[in-house]
Amino acid sequence: MHTFGISVYPEKAPIEEVYKYMETASQYGFKRIFTCLLSVKDTKENIINDFTEFLTKAHELGFEVAVDTNPEVFEHLGATPSDLSVFHQMGVDIIRLDGSFGTVKDIEITRNPYKILVEFNGSMNQGLEILLNSGANKNQCITCHNFFPERYTGLDWDYFREMNAYWKSLNMRTAAFVSSNESNTHGPWNVFCGLPTVEIFRNLPIDLQARYMLATGDVDDVIIGNAFASDEELKALSEIDLQKVSFRIDEREGISEVEKKIIYDYEPHWNRYDYSTFMLRSSMSRTVYGKESIPHLPCDKKVFTRGDVLIVNDNLAHYRGELEIVLTEIENDGERNLVGRVKEEEMMMLDLIKPGFHFKILK
Repeated sequence: MHTFGISVYPEKAPIEEVYKYMETASQYGFKRIFTCLLSVKDTKENIINDFTEFLTKAHELGFEVAVDTNPEVFEHLGATPSDLSVFHQMGVDIIRLDGSFGTVKDIEITRNPYKILVEFNGSMNQGLEILLNSGANKNQCITCHNFFPERYTGLDWDYFREMNAYWKSLNMRTAAFVSSNESNTHGPWNVFCGLPTVEIFRNLPIDLQARYMLATGDVDDVIIGNAFASDEELKALSEIDLQKVSFRIDEREGISEVEKKIIYDYEPHWNRYDYSTFMLRSSMSRTVYGKESIPHLPCDKKVFTRGDVLIVNDNLAHYRGELEIVLTEIENDGERNLVGRVKEEEMMMLDLIKPGFHFKILK
């Protein structure tokens, strides 16, 4: 089950603004909050009091809250791997370990009696599998990637996918960060270039960042790293179809209403199991629209290229109404109409639609 989340940093903004943002996110169905104790410079007593109030409000709104910690935070709050009572007192649901106490003590943290989840860094392999094989409580272990405030330092896309596949092989719950594109957002540090996990997602529309992550099939939770995202961004994330890989196209002018219905209204589009390396084929649309005329629509392209969206026309009546998306160059032989093209920033989505996968073309 997928969950969307936000990040808030109560020490960085008036608490009224933080609570208003939390309330809005809750109304859009968001269920997770990430916050950071590494950047909080205050007395132990003030931190406990302030975060207890904050966590109480978060729980009232239905959020599960992860707090970023390290050995220095533990020491400052009087916690130890064998005594997490101060985190329990505050109401912490998830302790994210930004730094290790060593194998034996990390295992001890995972076996805390408060059932507080322990979140390990998903952006690198720091030996979680060794912990699990050495007695860690797997039921209280999850993973979450880093975010990267500095431009050009975010994860490589292929490496990100590789790490997530590894975590899923261990049956770990995974999470990663997307970034709001609003101006004047903030995180725990004074760097303001967004807070994504994957570098090539920096500055992409926030819903596209999330759709890419979800399309891999190996990311469970998607969290906005910076605050505050706009209402429009929260809404866009809340409306993502979690059952299908979805993407947008640039629609060609002059296509027929029947072709528009095939593109946007027919459901479900799915890539055939007996697949071709030349194209994605959504064949079943022809069972609904194959009896309607789809006249040949002339096109100047002699060769269709990767990302071109095609619909079989009257010149190949047996397959008329089939929707196809080009993966490898094919000849324009007049039997298919060019009806659109996958947007350039969404072209990588084609790599993620495997045989049998359902997909949706967004208006």
